[in-house]
Amino acid sequence: MIAIIAMKLKKQILTASITVFLVSTQAVFAAENTEAVVSSNTAFAFDLYKQLQTLQTGNLFLSPYSISTALAMTYAGAREQTAVQMSDVLHFGTDQTQFHSAFGELQAQINAAQQKEDIALNVANGLWVDQAYPFLDSFIDLVTNAYQAELKSVDFQTAFEAARLKINIWVEEQTQNKIKELIKQGMLSSLTRLVLVNAIYFKGNWATEFDKSETALFWVTPETSVEVPFMMSQKEIHSSYFEDALVQVLELPYEGNEVSMIVILPKGGFSKWEQSLTAEQLEMWLNLFIKKDVTVFLPKFKISGEFELSNTLAVMGMPDAFNSRQADFSGLNGTKNLVISSVIHKAFVDVNEKGTEAAASTGIGIGGTAMPEPPKTFRADHPFLFLIRHNPSGSILFLGRVVNPLDIPPQDYEATLSPDLKLHIPVVRHRNESGKLVKSWADLEGFREGEKLIFELVDHGDLEVQ
Repeated sequence: MIAIIAMKLKKQILTASITVFLVSTQAVFAAENTEAVVSSNTAFAFDLYKQLQTLQTGNLFLSPYSISTALAMTYAGAREQTAVQMSDVLHFGTDQTQFHSAFGELQAQINAAQQKEDIALNVANGLWVDQAYPFLDSFIDLVTNAYQAELKSVDFQTAFEAARLKINIWVEEQTQNKIKELIKQGMLSSLTRLVLVNAIYFKGNWATEFDKSETALFWVTPETSVEVPFMMSQKEIHSSYFEDALVQVLELPYEGNEVSMIVILPKGGFSKWEQSLTAEQLEMWLNLFIKKDVTVFLPKFKISGEFELSNTLAVMGMPDAFNSRQADFSGLNGTKNLVISSVIHKAFVDVNEKGTEAAASTGIGIGGTAMPEPPKTFRADHPFLFLIRHNPSGSILFLGRVVNPLDIPPQDYEATLSPDLKLHIPVVRHRNESGKLVKSWADLEGFREGEKLIFELVDHGDLEVQ
């Protein structure tokens, strides 16, 4: 994510871009210091998601952790009412010294996961300042010490385009070329003074890999569907699981168990359920996890997301940060002549049989035991929500929804069937649910359950197909 901070000059906004690079460190982590930060970030993640879910249709993907980190560095320079509003919206602590120290501990803890070499997880912050513009030593010291930020000096006044290219190249490098052109042409100018950027990259293999994928139907709506490759587990996965009358929730860990994907599959309509989703519900589901044997059907998908969040954050309750007359970022340079001009976020995720690759960047200018039971079936063949979570801290690194895995127009599948297949719709549906997509009569011939053909079972009343 990028946050651009701008200078106030006779009602004109002077953009300032900061990019911060966070280096992996190892330390002794105090859980009591980071728990409050994790709780704050989670609450903000769901608040922001609730705003974005109504603004964007279809698939949605973002890194709330990246956004919180970039805004936390910006918050370090906020004062008076600007700081109060940011604290309220972001759920940050009002004691800035304690808050930034705790956030720094959390970032070091997350980056320490990289040292175990089971996964690739890198959080990077970059601080890009104009070489001729003075910033307070107290601000520079805070972001370089608490956030392990690398300070970079550039010439925005006479070479802003060259600075833009340098920042974008840095983001590409930190995200393994998954996030490109974060800062678009025209965003920077000779008035730019500071750019704050956070980048996060994750790549991990499943602890239990899926078998080869097969094509099946994903129901975008109850009436329309798309044919997509589904990852299927031919043997049960022993994993954390929760189910009630409304949802199924499944944890899919990555190698090393430092990071997991949590998939939340509603049993009814997705839109209404999504609107009622809260951070408290997620915490309850996770606390009620028990180990189960689960047969999993999950679509492969790739999703990218790009957002300009200034208006959204202002609506959420921090308008002063974007108002040239009201903004107070005197903690940056000792004056009130800076304002955030834009908050840009870009994210990418790729989920397949081997595992997951995800990246994001944000810029601001400026168990139990029981008798054995049958395995559960987790069939994610309709819209669902997912998150990628750092398990030791509980931090939500990425959050998204899958409404259409291929992002192509859905169709009425049954209307496309041939007349002879339309006579046997119940059998076709039963066959599809078994994992084999019916496209022709040949896909039904020889379809057996036990030793009997499905048609025999239906004809003799031994199988009820609704």
